[in-house]
Amino acid sequence: MKPSFTLISLLCCFCTLGCSSDRLASWNDGASKQAIVDFVDRTTSTASPDFVPQPERIAVFDNDGTLWAEQPAYFQLLFAVDRVKALAPNHPEWNQREPFTSAIAGDLEGLAKSGHKGVGELLMVTHAGMSTDEFAQIARDWLRTAKHPTLNRPYTRCAYQPMLEVLEYLRSSGYKTFIVTGGGVEFVRVFAEEIYGIPPEQVVGSSIKTTFESANGRTFIKRLPEIDFIDDGPGKAIGINNRIGRRPVMAFGNSDGDLQMLQWTTAAQGPRLGVIVHHTDAKREWAYDRSSHIGKLDTALNDAPQQGWIVVDIARDWRTIYPK
Repeated sequence: MKPSFTLISLLCCFCTLGCSSDRLASWNDGASKQAIVDFVDRTTSTASPDFVPQPERIAVFDNDGTLWAEQPAYFQLLFAVDRVKALAPNHPEWNQREPFTSAIAGDLEGLAKSGHKGVGELLMVTHAGMSTDEFAQIARDWLRTAKHPTLNRPYTRCAYQPMLEVLEYLRSSGYKTFIVTGGGVEFVRVFAEEIYGIPPEQVVGSSIKTTFESANGRTFIKRLPEIDFIDDGPGKAIGINNRIGRRPVMAFGNSDGDLQMLQWTTAAQGPRLGVIVHHTDAKREWAYDRSSHIGKLDTALNDAPQQGWIVVDIARDWRTIYPK
């Protein structure tokens, strides 16, 4: 006997519901997961009063601490440290000068003592003075071989599996996903598409100044040792406005550096969702928030209840941390 049309329809409905749930398979069932699923359902159903037309479905994500790990130091800083070590044989003067002495020794605490000025000097030496293509290749080569100092896995495998699922879930629901990071935009663009499925043109980040050059029959963009734009704190909202041109519907962050991005996203009319990834799992990852020197989460955590932002508790909400 052939199955009836009604039975086939019911089976399809159950399959659809199951597939929707499985898209967030690394999430434990709970309020955080349900809030994300409910919001996506409300904003993508044409019968819903909260329906958002597809061109307006913009979701923005911080990178460090939100999409991949950020301890014991930002990965871009660890990249700069490794670059200093590689360049050190040509710069013997660095052996007697901070912050290079600490970088060569791999002393992150000593490097931190040099402050923003020292770290900035380190970044300029390792990130400028070459073309954009040369820089991208250097970063690409590093990512191909470098491993996290404590997790002992490639940095490209330090992305959070639950967040990879959120990205794919949103895109399958008609959302366009953007990275909005305090990290260097050209550094993040090297790996964003491979790891997250986010193309380079959908990455907003900090940048140094560049200039157009022409020499020896070739043209190129040269990276200069001077800051152009800091995409952190208030800069994130400004960066979104200047480079995306639409106010997001959803924003995901993990620190006070994401506060203004969350505020600007959720202050608009219509359905809006703010999500904070709270690092609470010292066993599988790290536990840190208010007193951390990296990814400090204090004001945003205080504001979350009255703003209606979802606080994702990693220890409670994530079944899995990293891709297997």
